[in-house]
Parts: sequence; structure tokens; C-alpha cells
Amino acid sequence: MTFTAKKNPDSPTVAVIGAGAAGMMAAIQAARQGAKVFLFERNEHPGKKLRITGKGRCNLTNNCERDEFLENVPTNPRFLYPAVSAFSPQDTMRFFEALGVPLKTERGKRVFPQSDRAQDIVDALEKECREQKVIFLHERVTGILTEGGKASGVRTDRGSYRSDAVILCTGGVSYPGTGSTGDGYQFASALGHTVIPPMPSLVPLVEQGRFCAEMQGLSLRNIAFRIVRTDGEKVVYEDFGELLFTHFGLSGPVVLSASAHLPDMVPGKYEAQIDLKPALDEKKLDHRILSDFEKYKNRDFSNALSDLLPQKMIAPLVARSGIDPAKKVHSVTRKEREGLIRLIKCLRIRLFGFRSIDEAIITRGGVSVKEVNPGSMESKLIQGLYFAGEVLDLDAYTGGFNLQIAFSTAVLAGTHAAGSAVKKNEGKETVQ
Repeated sequence: MTFTAKKNPDSPTVAVIGAGAAGMMAAIQAARQGAKVFLFERNEHPGKKLRITGKGRCNLTNNCERDEFLENVPTNPRFLYPAVSAFSPQDTMRFFEALGVPLKTERGKRVFPQSDRAQDIVDALEKECREQKVIFLHERVTGILTEGGKASGVRTDRGSYRSDAVILCTGGVSYPGTGSTGDGYQFASALGHTVIPPMPSLVPLVEQGRFCAEMQGLSLRNIAFRIVRTDGEKVVYEDFGELLFTHFGLSGPVVLSASAHLPDMVPGKYEAQIDLKPALDEKKLDHRILSDFEKYKNRDFSNALSDLLPQKMIAPLVARSGIDPAKKVHSVTRKEREGLIRLIKCLRIRLFGFRSIDEAIITRGGVSVKEVNPGSMESKLIQGLYFAGEVLDLDAYTGGFNLQIAFSTAVLAGTHAAGSAVKKNEGKETVQ
């Protein structure tokens, strides 16, 4: 989906608040439609949060079809149907490749720049903004101006700016050091919008106790992971992949994705269960253990598991198994061995809660989508006010889905904001 436009000195104006992924994309699309665009960013440089996404590699989208994409959006997926239909993951890929950024698709259909440099994505967006004559203003916006129920500009710490439309792209409250401090929620709330209380999503999980801390720094691949409710062991999430033990609990891809399924987290309500050997059923695992015990038949139990488990995990698991670590393996009973098998196939970790929202990749909550037109991203309460990106009550799993939400909503917001601005200034502007 591409837009071309011819601007003249009398072009209508669009103010975009926030120069992150959504803000720069919205500014580009509005400018391509013929609008004169002012992009407000409090930081000295745009894309501060974008530069650290994907551990600095920038997983910018997921190369999947629309329906699969929406299956990876747990919060308000139906609202995104028009946006993802209008600007799909494939459109995002074509957009950046047209800007000179070669891309690659990795495991799980995750798309990255071939350079593995998030900075290349930021540079491409900033360069295109400047090509489209977007005007960057490094000022902190303090409010949105309205007249007669219509957006009419923005107020900053240096003065006021008139505009024909305003696009709010301020992000959430995760990674506040990048500028995401929740200002957008305050602006929207002041204009009558409902803001769903922000919570962390895609965030590490804190354990009850110190079991994980004993294995701090240990990363496991190819494990089966699930979250269950402790009141009845109802499974609320399950996945297969990689996790990391930390000094506070659990992190890693499967853990971050799991956090998106736990909006009602309270201490002790949920438990993580890890299958350390998902490729082996209990019978095969027993055979494997017996083989190792035969190999190390003269060793103590604690010294006979090095072929089966990572070294850092042996002592904590031996302690939890209840088997005397000094017991010779040829003396380990069948009952003790069955307990060890259950422990390996279902390592239980009681959860206390989330890490701080400061450590969350994204924010759950935000401006209620019930008050936003899904086909244009325009406010249903304030004419000429548009939203894009994380400021909305939308969040998805890891894998490039959240950045795609930012790009898709931004394209709609930028396109329609420019269009509504043109209507306000009919006779002054011709868009081609």
C-alpha cells in the first residue's frame, strides 16, 4: 500500500506526537498524502525505543498472513482487522526494502534487517521523514488543543501550534527511559477518553522462593513450558522454546509471551511447569536414567546426572528430588527414580508476580478501542484526533507482532488524518 502526493505552500497541517515506530510511520503516510507534517519528539533523536527492540536487532514484523497474525493478538484482535488488512506484514516488508533496508525471515517467521541492526530501521524511517519534508520539533507536548469538539493543535513547553489534525503516538509506559512515560494517556483522558489501566506485558515473571536464583544465568532451549492456575491446574498458556533462569525468577521468549495471558496475576495464583525433556516420554526417560546410572554406577547420585542435566541445574534438582545426594546410584530405588522422572517432566515454579513495568517490552492497557474508529484510527469523541501504536489498548505476543500493530495503525491514522485535514481545507490543496 503506497501513497504519493504533491504538496504546495497551502497544504493542511497534521501534528504527530511521538517519533517512535508509529509516529514516524504516521508522519510519512500523512506527508505522502500531501499534508504538512510537524512531528513532536521530546528526545534529542527519534526512535529511541525502536533502537533497542529485539536486543538491538529489531524484529520489525512477522511474515505471516492476516488471520495468523490476529491469532497472536490476545487483546482486541478484531479491532485490528481493518488496519492489518490495509497494511499487512508483507506491506511492511516491501516498505522497508523500498527504503533500502534488506530484510530476512528467521525461525517463527520473525523478520529482521539483514544487518541485524535496529538502527538501520530507525535511520530509514528518519530519512524518509526528511525526504517527505516532515518537520521535527524537539519539544515536549503538554496537551492537545480543541475547538468545538475538534482537534486544533498541540501545546508544548515552548508554545502552541495550530494544526488541522493530531495523531497521538506516545507509546505506553514501558521503558520510561526512552520517553514512554504515559503522557499520551493523560492527553486522551483529559479529552474524555477512557484509559484502560496500564499493566506490564511481555515481561519476566517473579518466582515465590529462591529456586530459580540458584540457577541464575542458565538458559534452556527446546523445553515445553506451560502456566497453570494453582486452584485447579487449569492450563492458561503452553509453548515450546527457550527460557532463562534469573535472580528473580524466569525470563526468555516463552516466559515473555506467557505474561500476556496473565492479566489477573496475584501472588500464588499461577504456577510455571517446565518439561525439561519433552522429546522423551516417561518410559524412555526412565530408560535413559537407568543407562546413565549403569554408566556411573559407582558414583554418588549428585555426580551421576551430568549427561542428563546442565551442571548448574543438578544441585537444585537433587535437593528438590529428596534423594540423598551422597547416595550411590545403584542404591536409588524405583520409587525415587519415578519421583525424579516426574520432577524432570514437570518442574514446578510457583509465581509471585511480574517484574516492574519498567522492564516490560510493551504495555497492556491504554486508550479504549471502543472509542476509536477501527477503519481510520480517529477518535469517536474528538474529530480530527487519531491514535496509533502502543498508546491504544492493544498488545500481542513476541515475534514482531507489536511493531506491526504500530505500523498498521499508523498507516491508517496518517492516511486518514491527512485526508480529514484536506477536507477542512478544501480549495487550498489538491492531493494526487
